[in-house]
Amino acid sequence: MGNCTHGRMQHSSFGDVYLAPGAQITIRLKGTMMTDPNAQSPYQPTPNQPAAAPGAPLTAEQDKQWAMWSHIGGIIGFLPSLIIFLVFKDRGPRTAQESKEALNWQITFTIGYIVLWIAVSVINSALWLTPLFGLTFLIGLVPFAWWIINVIFSVMGGMKVNSGGSYRYPFTFRFIK
Repeated sequence: MGNCTHGRMQHSSFGDVYLAPGAQITIRLKGTMMTDPNAQSPYQPTPNQPAAAPGAPLTAEQDKQWAMWSHIGGIIGFLPSLIIFLVFKDRGPRTAQESKEALNWQITFTIGYIVLWIAVSVINSALWLTPLFGLTFLIGLVPFAWWIINVIFSVMGGMKVNSGGSYRYPFTFRFIK
């Protein structure tokens, strides 16, 4: 292997060596890359960097909008309500109240949905072995009906909040107070 000079690539039968002025040494050996752990990185973090500031308070229109979306987002699951609650709860009073209500309903709905699927699976498994196996299709529609109830309640909540009111779901467990 010949002499390496700064800023030049040197080729050998073992691999390539590149020496850049003021940078770390990089050695490539047959497809693998090794670096000098003692070399200083050219990207130095700034010391004592301040933390990100909290978001600005929502305007009345934004507050109403995010409160509405926390209810309507329940159509696809609990994640939209959870994200809106975590991100915007401290930025607007209406969003805090409505996203908490929507999240409580979505948790209740999700627990009910899982319980229904387990119950339907057990019942349909038992019915499959009897002359009543024709009922398995109808019983299998129960979780779908539960989801339709969720869609109706979520849309009703979004419309009520968008018109300036507040929405309480007819039945829900209050997991988040």
